[in-house]
Amino acid sequence: MSGQALSSGTTTRRRVLFGLLDADGWSWASLKAFFWFIVIIFMLGYIPDRAYYFTVFSTIDLGILAWSPVNLCPPENRTLPCPAPAGAVLPWEPSPTELALPAPRTDGAAVVAGTKLVYIGGSDGTAASDKVFVATLYPNGNFSSWTEGPALPQPLTNEAAAFLGGQIFVLGGSDSTGAPTTSAYVTTVDPATGALGPWQTADEAKLPLTLPAPRTGAAIAVAGDGLFLVGGDDGTGPVTSVWKSTLDAKGKLAAWQPQADLVRPQSGAGAALIGDFLWVYGGRDANGPTGAVQRGELGTIDGHPGTIVRFGIRNGPPNLPVARADAATFTANGAIYLVGGSDGTAPKGELYWSIPTANGELPAWQHLPQTDLPTAGLAGAAAVTSGSDAFLVGGTSAAGVITQSVRANLAPQPPFFQLGLFGATVPALKISGEIGQQLGYLNAAGAGTIDFILLLLIGWAFAHKEQARGILGRLRRRG
Repeated sequence: MSGQALSSGTTTRRRVLFGLLDADGWSWASLKAFFWFIVIIFMLGYIPDRAYYFTVFSTIDLGILAWSPVNLCPPENRTLPCPAPAGAVLPWEPSPTELALPAPRTDGAAVVAGTKLVYIGGSDGTAASDKVFVATLYPNGNFSSWTEGPALPQPLTNEAAAFLGGQIFVLGGSDSTGAPTTSAYVTTVDPATGALGPWQTADEAKLPLTLPAPRTGAAIAVAGDGLFLVGGDDGTGPVTSVWKSTLDAKGKLAAWQPQADLVRPQSGAGAALIGDFLWVYGGRDANGPTGAVQRGELGTIDGHPGTIVRFGIRNGPPNLPVARADAATFTANGAIYLVGGSDGTAPKGELYWSIPTANGELPAWQHLPQTDLPTAGLAGAAAVTSGSDAFLVGGTSAAGVITQSVRANLAPQPPFFQLGLFGATVPALKISGEIGQQLGYLNAAGAGTIDFILLLLIGWAFAHKEQARGILGRLRRRG
């Protein structure tokens, strides 16, 4: 009678992942769970998200693209580096002669009031002017020919101007004799037509906005709750004064209140309010053109928020790399810009920009030769922004006071193709408007539905392995 052999009492456990893990152990089970967790997120989250943005954006990112050695940019960026540095503008374009000012102007003020571009006062090179010119802005970044609007009550140059709450305010400036003024004028812009009403003095408009002291060349910054008027010249030289007019409960501007003084006198500077900081840069000090940058910090004093509590200044960075007076200054997309101006000897054409950080630090100023003005130099131009475009109107070139304007687009296009080690950027459809959004939602829903069905099929296949193998076998034989 034959005997049955007994086993040795040991079993061989199957190993996976090149023999590193036990196929029945917790490590392998956890790794598989994590893998399918990532797959589910990818199929039900990432792919539908990319499907939406593929429809409405010009490009989409696939994977993580921290740095790319391969970049292809659209021809609209022209000679800019690819990709363009943050804050860079497209090269400046002169406007056609049909859009020239009716008369040469420099050292005037310009504002965008709704759909209107308004140029106020200024000088023809010999005398201050009371003329106001108005053009209509179009959505494509162009504007119409200039027409004459209501004249100022008196000629002014180097005045400050701002648009706030449906009204244009013109503050200070030099009169026909060249003396600084305390004047404050206001006009209301018709919300339907954009037409300017007649100019009124502050007293006529029942607004306590007459300046506490004469000022010309003061910088102005529009805040959510009022206006800041910074520095300027009182007729004896640059000053350190800073005033604020705050909107009251009825939306009316109140009397000027002193703020913390500038550390150093500064006139004709640029002023940019970004977050809780007011940046004052360029212009003139007691010695002439300056590259100084001063930073004001906003806080609360005596229950009044939005008050400048102190100004600070540093030698060296973040000051401008050059001294510039009569430069055009503006802010857009969190960056501050200075273009043109004079170093005290001749008009210049360079553009400099910097992007302040949220904690009030100002990195080094950037400059690209491609973004310099097309003319040899320009001082005294008035700068405004509208949408994604910046305009410089009038000014003084080496040939004298001009009537022309130039325009630059503030939004260079990102690369339409990038290839890196961990991802890529590829072209997409970019269907604009409401149609694009609705199609994007449909694409996302369709991709999510298909992926959900695929996950159900994968789950069924794992739960019915023999049947799944049989179906695959039949498919192979038919193939």
